[in-house]
Amino acid sequence: MRPVETAADLKSFIAFPYRLHRGDPHWVPLLRMDVRKLLSKQKNPFFDHAEIRYFVAERNERDVVGRIAAIHNTRHNEFHGDAVGFFGLFDCIDHQMVANELFAAAGDWLKQRGLDTMRGPASFSTNDECGLLVEGFDTPATILTPHNPRYYVDLVKDAGFHKAMDLYQFQTVSPHLPERLARGARIIMERKKITLRGLNVKQFAQEVEKIKQIYNAAWEKNWGFIPMTDAEIDHMAKDLKPVVVPDLVVFVEREGEPIGFAAALPDLAVALRTNPSGRLVPGLLKVLWNARRVKRIRILLLGLLKEYRNTGADALMYHWIWEKAYSLGYRWAEAGWILEDNAAMMNGLIRMGFDRYKTLRFYDRPL
Repeated sequence: MRPVETAADLKSFIAFPYRLHRGDPHWVPLLRMDVRKLLSKQKNPFFDHAEIRYFVAERNERDVVGRIAAIHNTRHNEFHGDAVGFFGLFDCIDHQMVANELFAAAGDWLKQRGLDTMRGPASFSTNDECGLLVEGFDTPATILTPHNPRYYVDLVKDAGFHKAMDLYQFQTVSPHLPERLARGARIIMERKKITLRGLNVKQFAQEVEKIKQIYNAAWEKNWGFIPMTDAEIDHMAKDLKPVVVPDLVVFVEREGEPIGFAAALPDLAVALRTNPSGRLVPGLLKVLWNARRVKRIRILLLGLLKEYRNTGADALMYHWIWEKAYSLGYRWAEAGWILEDNAAMMNGLIRMGFDRYKTLRFYDRPL
């Protein structure tokens, strides 16, 4: 067990999961250049308020059998008033001793920083890919969601972790969401002078500013939520802009002022899986070619200001996105994740024809 110190160490850290998961048809091999950007202090604004340490477990000399990141996110602890550190980027062979050593290394590093709980997995926060898959192993992961082998669940539990929170994912293949729900919501919205509109790509920068107005306020009371900085939202928008489909982003406005938004992306995980090595050459061409054939979307963001959450606007946003997506040739949609204690959101999805099909889980362990 040792910390990542050199460029060669980092290269091994990045490469390990591509070797470990190569035979898993449901795992998503991100482009390695995107992983390097995520881990870069110079390119990822998350590092402006966080410190991260990477570790690798080795068998013999330079034979990596596990990896983990220990994450001290000061913004989380300031916002929640606690002393929680995170682990993420966890990958390991099916060997409890190796997993125990990885968790011990990450835990010791976090404890030295005065933290009393280790939570995860998160890479690097709830605004990123997070949670351990505990149900739904027989279905492929969507873009920006994790997938892991079944044995990871036992590795984590047997290392002394306990459940902190479940995150649910929902799916639908219905050609149309129930019109009666949308009709009722429209009546309410007409009374309250609420309107919907799509993304204006020609004014992308201004649209991002509107998202900033809504994002942190709409999610602030959610378990584990961490407000994003302007730099983080700008970074996310820049990364997603090349793959955004304007019809799959919708704003809710009241008398011209934004009060909510929702965004879906084509499920590019389908295309990424055609490049199992994650290498740029010649893999990128293969990914771009297969991206044109994607028929799946993931609704990854939907938020409303608190005072408008009982107006039916959430139903109308789902209705907008799925109707637009279906007209563009998409035939499957995922919504989520949704916190297990968010009964209102889950019940609304079920009424609209979605069903729960996957569970991700956060785990805690005292330090």
